[in-house]
Amino acid sequence: MAQQERAIRTRRLILEAAAAIFDERGYASTTIAEVLERADVTKGALYFHFSSKEDLARGVLEAAVTTDGVRPQVLKLQEMIDILLLLAYRLPREPMLSAALRMAVDLQSRRQFGTAWPDWTELLTGLLKDAKGRGEVLPHVDEAEIARMLVCSWTGVRVVTEGLPGAHDLPREVTSLLQLLLPAIATPTVLPRVEISAARAAHLYEDMPAWRAESGEYVGLPR
Repeated sequence: MAQQERAIRTRRLILEAAAAIFDERGYASTTIAEVLERADVTKGALYFHFSSKEDLARGVLEAAVTTDGVRPQVLKLQEMIDILLLLAYRLPREPMLSAALRMAVDLQSRRQFGTAWPDWTELLTGLLKDAKGRGEVLPHVDEAEIARMLVCSWTGVRVVTEGLPGAHDLPREVTSLLQLLLPAIATPTVLPRVEISAARAAHLYEDMPAWRAESGEYVGLPR
């Protein structure tokens, strides 16, 4: 068991090191030598877990689709909101997530590896279907279409605000986005019961250590 835990930790260490450099310099400019130095592991350890730099990139994209830190809620719509809010809080703080987005918006990387956007769309579609089955979502809502628009809009908020003058807090921007969109998704009786706020995003992030301890989730590098 101890050996397995060490292997999991080493793999995560390598992935986080690669993601940090991808985020700083882009995939194309990153070298395996830089990843080895940043992760402080041997070449053998890296190639035990990842066959190539391309394999590292795919690992980063896969790890970026995450519901870590989101606890089950009475309302499935609240779970979906929590995923989107917590992602907004985590992304500027976690290179694994921001590197995946950087690769997604880079045309060369996108052509080579694709993106995590279809996986995010599938995840949100499933939550919306569950919510609709519970009477939380308006009958006319097309779950797959709304999920796709949520992914597009969330990504657009991140990309555009990065290029605007001044400082823009991503959780607050995503909160505004969700407050605009949810009335077109949620039933009138459910809408007042969901919480959409930047403060909730911060609370979810602060609760992540407790969530990881309860779930047995591996705790990665210090933030």
